[in-house]
Amino acid sequence: MAPTSSAIALFAAAALLTSASAWVPSTSAFRRSLALASAKDSICDSPGDPSMILNVSVDLGDKKVEVMKGISAAIAATTGKPESYVSVCVQDNASIIFGGEETNCALGCMYSIGAINQENNGKIQKAVSDLLAPFGVPDDKMYINYFDVARENCGWSSRTFAG
Repeated sequence: MAPTSSAIALFAAAALLTSASAWVPSTSAFRRSLALASAKDSICDSPGDPSMILNVSVDLGDKKVEVMKGISAAIAATTGKPESYVSVCVQDNASIIFGGEETNCALGCMYSIGAINQENNGKIQKAVSDLLAPFGVPDDKMYINYFDVARENCGWSSRTFAG
């Protein structure tokens, strides 16, 4: 027996509602976001934690801390966040290959609550490239991935930035 046009319409409406519900936030998620937005705790008003973890295949020697401070200053200046919030970890002499070859290169990740965008990421990428160039790391042999972290996914001081 062939389906009737009303049965087809009913099926289409059910499918549409099911797929649309995936795009609508749940009531509990909405209430949670309102609670977070209205929180009065100072940690919730803090800008968050910009941090970078960078692995480089070269030896930075006695200039390692200088490079780390340069990255820290660049992150603070670019994101507009206080440098006292910035953390940087650089592992030199790391075993990394790039393009299937052992070569001077770098691989890293930057995380921040906000301030992750095309303009800022480009400025930070350029600053890190400039800091590593004297050590023989070409800018086309470096990947840094940038991640915008939700407040509830960033921990500090025995809790998260969401409270």
